[in-house]
Amino acid sequence: MPFAKQALSWRSKAHLDGVRLPVLVGITALIVLVLGLACASLLQAASSHGFAVTRADEEQNADEAPIDSTNEMAARVFVHVGGAVVHPGVQELEEGSRVQDAVEAAGGFADGAARDALNLARVLQDGEQVVVPTEEELTASVSPSAEVSAAPAARGRININTATAEELDALPGIGPATAEKIVADREANGPFSTIEDLKRVSGIGDKKYTELADSVCVG
Repeated sequence: MPFAKQALSWRSKAHLDGVRLPVLVGITALIVLVLGLACASLLQAASSHGFAVTRADEEQNADEAPIDSTNEMAARVFVHVGGAVVHPGVQELEEGSRVQDAVEAAGGFADGAARDALNLARVLQDGEQVVVPTEEELTASVSPSAEVSAAPAARGRININTATAEELDALPGIGPATAEKIVADREANGPFSTIEDLKRVSGIGDKKYTELADSVCVG
């Protein structure tokens, strides 16, 4: 037996000739068993430590992975949609949206809306207002009756829904650039419902509006 030979060898080296062989065999077997368990524990501890280090490295690498820019929220714009739409109000849209998107966000055109009065392909800007006129309003602004058009003329007022850029340029405080902006706004957003709507045009604030109020009308 291997344990017997090992025991005899240890007894000779340790000068334990008086110790019985079975006792030495048992002691030898116990020592071998203890050494085996100790080695197994060391190997298991080393393996667990290596796994923990590897797992920690993987988690760290995952945390340091670059953020995919496609997951970032797209920029938003807020647009006030009014007039002949189902749900007028402020709508939140993605940057780069067009007038068509704003109308759809407001529930679509309402009955009687002048669908072709606006440039639906125009790109929206944050903070702007889109007003959808009705067919009735559009007809009244384009072809006002003789009775309606005569009254403003008698008072010397200019109809901001029908006046040309040259006629608008003649108004107090309105230069060629602002006159062009009024015409462009009218074409893009439909006719002005009230003269106060002039303030939606860039460059016309409360002070300039006060100067214009007695010189214009909407027909």
